[in-house]
Formats: sequence, structure tokens, C-alpha cells
Amino acid sequence: MEYVGKRIREDRRITQEELSKKSGVSRSIINGLETGRTDTTTTKTLFKIAKALDVGINELFSGVNA
Repeated sequence: MEYVGKRIREDRRITQEELSKKSGVSRSIINGLETGRTDTTTTKTLFKIAKALDVGINELFSGVNA
């Protein structure tokens, strides 16, 4: 599975800072997920990011069938 939240975020023309404010997730966590420096996080964090991007949590990852 690959985290594709960055592509979704960029498609929506949202900066990491804007996503951070909208989701309540720190920018450093968002950046870590997008760059691959962070490969683990909580389900709660992923739900917050998915909700802020208006997608299902499965859509944040490639190779996951909904």
C-alpha cells in the first residue's frame, strides 16, 4: 500500500498547512506521511485527514480495494 494523500491534496489545491488546520492533524505528521518518513500513524489521524479531504479512508492508499 502506498499513501496517496499528497496527490489527493494537490488535486484539491490545498497546502499542507491548510489541510493541517482543516483536519486538526499537525503539518509535520502530514508531511511525514507524504514523504514516507512516517510510515505508521493512528487510525484516528487517517480518519481526520480523509474527512478533511472528503474521501474515504481507503482512498488515501493505492492498492486498497474499497
